[in-house]
Amino acid sequence: MGDESMAMRPTALEVCTYGTGMLCTDQETASSGVITLETDHVMVANERIRQAFDHAGAVEVRGAFAQRYLGCALPRGKLLRVCDAVGAEAACYLDGGTVEVFGDAQEQTGAAMNDGCVIVHGRCGDAVGCEMRGGTIFVRDTGGWYVGTRMEQAGQRQAALVIGGDVGGFLGERMTGGIIVLLGKPGVHLGAGMRGGVIYLRHQLEEDAVPKGLTQEPMQQADRAILGNLLARYNNYFATERGRKVDESGAGFVRLTPHDKASYVV
Repeated sequence: MGDESMAMRPTALEVCTYGTGMLCTDQETASSGVITLETDHVMVANERIRQAFDHAGAVEVRGAFAQRYLGCALPRGKLLRVCDAVGAEAACYLDGGTVEVFGDAQEQTGAAMNDGCVIVHGRCGDAVGCEMRGGTIFVRDTGGWYVGTRMEQAGQRQAALVIGGDVGGFLGERMTGGIIVLLGKPGVHLGAGMRGGVIYLRHQLEEDAVPKGLTQEPMQQADRAILGNLLARYNNYFATERGRKVDESGAGFVRLTPHDKASYVV
């Protein structure tokens, strides 16, 4: 996943002009909120975004300087697009809205989110998706450490996290529900303390590398349906930027699940 030349990738603003095929015609920009944050203090920046949402269903942020908490608790029906990197805890407690980042995301993106969708056209830092209980996160490139730690299932909601590259250690640590899809390679202590959910790995582990307490096994038909849907969405968001699509059939993937599954749902 890291073989592509970074010089061949479009800049954040170039990506932002086409994104997922729904951004920045003159007509749409005129009918939605467009604000420039620059060096606004985090409290000022987030208040400006909240005020913009009072008058628009979609808000586009330019000139951000990695302010924290952008898109925090965004409700259903709202769309925030950030054409720069975002600071820590972007989209935390997301409540049904959509946050799309045309740049990198720092640590704890999507932390404790309930529902909605986060799309990162870049890399993410540590603990992305930690304690998420619903919704989906798609990261085009690599992730940091503690990705998906303490993911859980809330009622009928099924959280899902897709990472397009390698990650650091402790992927899925203490996970009790949800789905993680890893297109790159995991780091150390994979699934440490995992009690539920499933991790789909594109790269099969050697038998002696399968963590104690976890089972690595072939994909089942139900897994292929779930994985195929998530990979199709990943391709929809990122294939143009990456210059190729990921095979949506699930060929070569394996599933990783715990021996002892938690019996509770929050």
